[in-house]
Amino acid sequence: MKTIERYVFGAFLSSFVLAFLVLSFVLTIGLLVQIVGFIMDGVPMSLVGEFCLVSLPETLQWSIPLALLVSSILVFSRMSADSEVAAMRACGIHLFQVIRWPLLFALGCTLLGFFVNNEVVPRGHLVRRTLKSRVSVGAGLSVLEPGRFITDFPNVKIYFARKDNNWLYDLVAYDYSNPEVSRMITADKALVIQDGDDVKLDLYQMTVDPLDEKHSTMARFGRFVYTIRDVLKADAYKPRTKDLRFLGLMREIRSLSAVFDAASGDISTKGTRKNFFARELSETKVELMKRLVFAMASVCFVLIGIPLGIQSQRKESSIGMAIALAVALGYYVVVILMLSLESDFALHPEWLIWLPVVFSFGLAMKFIRKHL
Repeated sequence: MKTIERYVFGAFLSSFVLAFLVLSFVLTIGLLVQIVGFIMDGVPMSLVGEFCLVSLPETLQWSIPLALLVSSILVFSRMSADSEVAAMRACGIHLFQVIRWPLLFALGCTLLGFFVNNEVVPRGHLVRRTLKSRVSVGAGLSVLEPGRFITDFPNVKIYFARKDNNWLYDLVAYDYSNPEVSRMITADKALVIQDGDDVKLDLYQMTVDPLDEKHSTMARFGRFVYTIRDVLKADAYKPRTKDLRFLGLMREIRSLSAVFDAASGDISTKGTRKNFFARELSETKVELMKRLVFAMASVCFVLIGIPLGIQSQRKESSIGMAIALAVALGYYVVVILMLSLESDFALHPEWLIWLPVVFSFGLAMKFIRKHL
């Protein structure tokens, strides 16, 4: 690496590290607020730590490309404003020599982004969604809030107006555990007792309507212990398409393609059934392409950021940040728009989602050619 290349890449790398740290902190603020909320609600620290461990890596898919864009614009706009780019040209140094190492670094970040988007993020989705049910179970009954219906537990909805430790006042509960009859239970007050996966409500001045499937009338009791079975039992989480890693996603695409081809070749298959398979296949392909497009953002942002930085001719960091924000916003808005069309298989959104990448490369080539 020559002296000038080392100088440019050193400035670029130091700016990238600083921008990455700042952006990572900003992007994790929402996550930190959620973690603090869990701690205040009494969620066990073991579950909080596990939740944090799987959620933090997901910010890399956003912070790395944005940091590359910010550092590209800021570094090369400063060099252009200080006439360093003009001096390099006067010395016969080609622009590609100057930007070679930042581009190679961006390519490495693209490969890292491909790994993060296809291996780390899907695993984080699966673990985090599974943890949500475990969090509610691990927190026990301490997270019950008065003044709203609690729908976090299976087969039952609970409402109470006031709470004092384990005492609930003006309680209303809807029990759906019996498939033959749904019952409404009211009580002036109830003592909540957690017994394994069950919840026992020691009810005072309670009513139940109806009593059971054989008695449709309302019954009143001065005191009654009512047990809700398995209310704190964590349900098994069924993985979704977003939870599949790269190889699993490729297998899912091959499987759906085979089913869709078989349905298309069978004249007895109804159109609605074919459309269902087509939508499933389209959504799965769009998920795969989204991960690739997100990974390509690193190279795209550097290719656009460098010529934009040279062209800006300003030292003010606010101008560079505004340009970076506009570029990133345009890139991700187009991706999000294509994601909203993932079920419209006739439009082939799995290919339309590559529009920001194609546009970025075309715009970068146009700007770079002006500065050669």
